[in-house]
Amino acid sequence: MRGDVPLAEFQQARRHWFWYLVLGVLLIVLGVVALGYSVLTTLVSVLFFGWLLIISGIVQSVQAFQLRGWDGFFLHLLGGVLEVVVGFLMVRTPGEAALILTLLAAAYLLVGGLFRLIAAFALWFPGSWWVGLAGLVSVLLGLIVAWGWPISGLTFIGICVGVDLILHGAAWVAFAFGVRELPEISSRLDSAAPGSHAGAGAPGGA
Repeated sequence: MRGDVPLAEFQQARRHWFWYLVLGVLLIVLGVVALGYSVLTTLVSVLFFGWLLIISGIVQSVQAFQLRGWDGFFLHLLGGVLEVVVGFLMVRTPGEAALILTLLAAAYLLVGGLFRLIAAFALWFPGSWWVGLAGLVSVLLGLIVAWGWPISGLTFIGICVGVDLILHGAAWVAFAFGVRELPEISSRLDSAAPGSHAGAGAPGGA
């Protein structure tokens, strides 16, 4: 039955629950370290993203020449060259790139939050309070980031990476402890299965 497939998969994951726990703890520790060294984490993240853009731009440019008979050859090549240039600028000046990315993030938070606030109050719908609350939090975060700029530009990305690692690690820890409890759940399901008491209710051995 289809309902048995997820249970079987989780039963297999239960046998390795300890390694999921180790992964979660390691991610949490990395997240705490990233928060403690948020400036370094920001610069490393910008460098990593810059190199990704360079590699992606090179691959896209090569693919453009392989398809140079295509009508969109020039746009494809232009996109690849643009990625290489932006990636090179980020790698060359990661500090300035972090400042620009932080400003963009602040603008995104402000504009996106305002749109959610307006939508929540102008277009009333079920759950609009939550949408409005999310928009308010987004606006406040955008204001905090913008108010603290340019100092926030050297720490914002690192803080985001650290918080994401901690939340990701906490999710894995919760998953590890969750799958560890599966034997009790599965045993109750087995005892409640239709065929589990077949012998007890069988007609007497007449």
